[in-house]
Amino acid sequence: MLKTLKTTLAGIVTFSSCVSCHDPYYEESGSVFHTSYHIKYQSPALLTDKIDAELQTFSLSLNPFHPSSIISKVNRNEDVDVDELFATVFNKAMEVSENSGGAFDVTIAPLINLWGFGFEKSDCVSQQKIDSIKMFVGYKKIRLEGKKVIKDDPRMMLNFSAIAKGYASDIIAALLEREGVENYLVEIGGEIAAKGKNPNGNCWQAGISKPEEDSSGIKNEVESIIRLCNKCGLATSGNYRNYYVKDGKKYAHTIDPHTGYPSEQTILSATIIAPDCMTADAYATAFMVMDVETATRMAEKIPEIEYHLIYSDSINGGYKFKSSERMKTMLK
Repeated sequence: MLKTLKTTLAGIVTFSSCVSCHDPYYEESGSVFHTSYHIKYQSPALLTDKIDAELQTFSLSLNPFHPSSIISKVNRNEDVDVDELFATVFNKAMEVSENSGGAFDVTIAPLINLWGFGFEKSDCVSQQKIDSIKMFVGYKKIRLEGKKVIKDDPRMMLNFSAIAKGYASDIIAALLEREGVENYLVEIGGEIAAKGKNPNGNCWQAGISKPEEDSSGIKNEVESIIRLCNKCGLATSGNYRNYYVKDGKKYAHTIDPHTGYPSEQTILSATIIAPDCMTADAYATAFMVMDVETATRMAEKIPEIEYHLIYSDSINGGYKFKSSERMKTMLK
């Protein structure tokens, strides 16, 4: 389940140099994990080769579309030792699953595939098929022992797409910091890791798209802008981009682990800010399968995250907003 690009960069100068006594800002862009990436950073030299190498290492661990990746081998039940990247994402996924009461669950890969949003395709969907798959879906049915993934049922599969792009942004951010970079913005598939200032010496800014249904991704009008003045991760999840319509009914890409069906909650978009992008990415997905009250109650118990929700107004039509107090101070 690769989420369509939902967070757009706004107000960021592309390539510029500060005054002559400072290092220039560089921009990198490309594609990875079936999505795009954009990286802006201030450095005495280009770091293209190191960034590419880091993304390649990440892909060989966590890309479910890569047949030789560790996650692909785990899904095929091959005897494989997981690496540190895999273990970090797996452990964070289990943490968020527990905190969200199972709203976030990386074991729903077979259900995602069934509905046509995953790395495999299915020919039909039925209640009987959903019920049979749910028998071997559930984060409590899988665990990590040392470097081995232990499954209660060999049919279990993992999909880290709702957390891995966020972690990829963190990995590149960590690389930049090891290289002495203090000012950067890393965006992979809409998930952002940022620190420092942009080329104008101001806080980085990210735009949140209006929740307009458009599976083509052409519509991209900005609803609000968030100022990122401190080191943080930002992720947005929404069901108004990645969906399809069959027999007159809309099916969104966010699958509810409890029902096995695409989520039909009123939340249209969930934007999360956390100390790291991996955490923000996972909770943004968890919010999408909850109602507004349940989501905000969960957030109150997790002080490290801030949220901005756009949800449908069932009474008056249109949509409404709800944000954490600190998030309100970051919105323009």
